[in-house]
Amino acid sequence: MSGHTGELVIRGARILGGEAADVLVRDGVVAEIGSIATTSGKPKSTGGGGVRRQVDADGLVLLPGFVDLHTHLREPGREDAETIATGSAAAAAGGFTAVLAMANTDPVCDTAEVAERVLDLGRAAGLVDVHPVGAVSKGLAGEELAELGLMARSRARVRVFSDDGRCVQDARLMRRALDYVKAFDGVISQHSQDSRLADGKACCHEGELSGRLGLPAWPAVAEEIIVARDVQLARHTGSRVHVAHVSTAESVEVIRWAKAKGIAVTAEVTPHHLALGTELLTGYDPVFKVNPPLRPTEDQLALREALAEGFIDCVATDHAPHARHDKEHAFPEAAFGMLGLETALAVVAETLVHGDAQLDWGAVATVMSVAPARIARLADQGRPIAVGAPANLVLVDPDAAWIVDAAASQSRSRNNPWHGRSLRGQVIATFRRGECTAYRGRLRPEELA
Repeated sequence: MSGHTGELVIRGARILGGEAADVLVRDGVVAEIGSIATTSGKPKSTGGGGVRRQVDADGLVLLPGFVDLHTHLREPGREDAETIATGSAAAAAGGFTAVLAMANTDPVCDTAEVAERVLDLGRAAGLVDVHPVGAVSKGLAGEELAELGLMARSRARVRVFSDDGRCVQDARLMRRALDYVKAFDGVISQHSQDSRLADGKACCHEGELSGRLGLPAWPAVAEEIIVARDVQLARHTGSRVHVAHVSTAESVEVIRWAKAKGIAVTAEVTPHHLALGTELLTGYDPVFKVNPPLRPTEDQLALREALAEGFIDCVATDHAPHARHDKEHAFPEAAFGMLGLETALAVVAETLVHGDAQLDWGAVATVMSVAPARIARLADQGRPIAVGAPANLVLVDPDAAWIVDAAASQSRSRNNPWHGRSLRGQVIATFRRGECTAYRGRLRPEELA
């Protein structure tokens, strides 16, 4: 896709948290990095029509635009919870320049036609690159492979496939899927949940707390047994498997072992599994009901360490909007999921940059942009901030403290677990191929158009 025409100067930004520099963007591409000359307080033309826009980035950190491997946009079928337009707006406000839209829509994204419809709706919204994720099985039923090849060859060029929300339980079907996508360098993203150990009612980490609260237990081993099976299938087929929303310390150990063996496995962790613990369920607030469930402190610490060490490759939001009539129920009956796009950067910064000091800003760029773009095979995303690269960029105020207000969200839904909390680290501006898609919470600001 073509970039924004004209020129933009981002003045005084700390690239990846390093030394301050000016960045000149021309026609959607980084054209110059250094000290951009000014005349009468305005940026000097460097050719090609002159500079029309300028952003003062003094004290701000400049990162490549974020990429989310795991976003639920709900369209088609559940536009009461989210649309591709509102989800794209939330993504842009959160610093994302690309998102992958999960397949559990209505109809399911299991055909080339549905995949192309999602692609077209994303392009019409025009705020982030929306890439559809194709279903592994027809109708997410786990019985027959979906049209993997047709989706891969479609205009949507689908490369990530997942039955997310459900696990591919059948090992034979999972093996066939891995074999099939190998031909076009695809990847199967697995929701790891053995349904015989944790059925659809399971909603609380198995332990003392689940018994005390009387909530159906979701044992860690139900995740770990599928992760172990799937890395062996990836080893057998020589294909790529991606572990979605890793939540337990033992899953990390399996992934660590698989990577040491050279198996083509990648993994993601959500902001909420890094920062929120199972103790929050004591109030029975359904906003904290997610799948897999929030885990104990020892799991959170293992996930943070694995992310910092690179055994978990990236952060993915699992942004899961729900209409009030689906979420506001007694805990066991409420829908699974929480919002994540607009708070992801702040949670990562609060937890791992300012909190545990396990990540620097270069590492944040890796786990929120570079690695997810590589996994999804998005050539124009997650690129180094260098001359000639597409200007998919995000400006972050590393020290800004702000109070999360669910009512101010760009999302259509309000199931935000961070509402009322103070977070440190805030997205200031997002640029998609040079166009400012969001600035201080406003979409497509006129002063930067």
